[in-house]
Amino acid sequence: MDAVVLVTVQVVDGSGPREPGAWMVVDLQGFTGTVGGGQLEFDAIGVARDLLAHPAEPFTRRYALGPSLGQCCGGVVHLRFERLHASQAAAATARLQPRAQPVALFGGGHVGHAIVRACADLPFALTWIDSRDGVFPSALPANVLCEHSDPVQAAVRDLAPGSLVLVMSFSHAEDLDIVAACLQRRRERRDLPFVGLIGSKSKWAAFRHRLEARGFDAAEHAGITCPIGVPGIIGKEPAVIAAAAVAQLLQQRTLHP
Repeated sequence: MDAVVLVTVQVVDGSGPREPGAWMVVDLQGFTGTVGGGQLEFDAIGVARDLLAHPAEPFTRRYALGPSLGQCCGGVVHLRFERLHASQAAAATARLQPRAQPVALFGGGHVGHAIVRACADLPFALTWIDSRDGVFPSALPANVLCEHSDPVQAAVRDLAPGSLVLVMSFSHAEDLDIVAACLQRRRERRDLPFVGLIGSKSKWAAFRHRLEARGFDAAEHAGITCPIGVPGIIGKEPAVIAAAAVAQLLQQRTLHP
């Protein structure tokens, strides 16, 4: 196949199933990506395949998401259709990818593994850090980079600005050192918008006293989230904790684009 059609959400007025910049690539065999599903996407695939059969210049088509389309979003979506050589598709879609939010995950335990799996298809660039050898799996999602750091808190210095940080090492002593390093970096650079610590309220109470002894005050403590995870999700299984924690990361990504 030497041609494909790139379909891009160009403008959304009111409520729509996807945001501007969402895309799909259509060829005669199938498609990748999505502009929102439903009848909107079904019609868009048909238009794209007509464009494959009858080459033309790029154009935009307006879709009102009402009864005539069998959808009740109530908004209006403008889709752009562009016929490309197949070799151009990867570069074109790369331009449209959302900026990956940097995340630093300290700890290669069960919950850490579950978080990595949960983040595999999400817009995160995840750095996974541990002080131990042999804790990382050989097969990793494309958006995950592993780093061995001993002492583990030394890695805080080199985190990408704007990183969301999750702390869940195998050791409470390591957790404390990592949190202290994050607070110190916040003092100096103010560029870690979220630091979450796995644990209970009693663990955090003990940590606060130890952090006070290291010179960090109550206002600085207030910037640490412990326990992690959105409220209302019950269960201590690693996958359940991971789901709650990753949902919280997505909230923070919205707050700190």
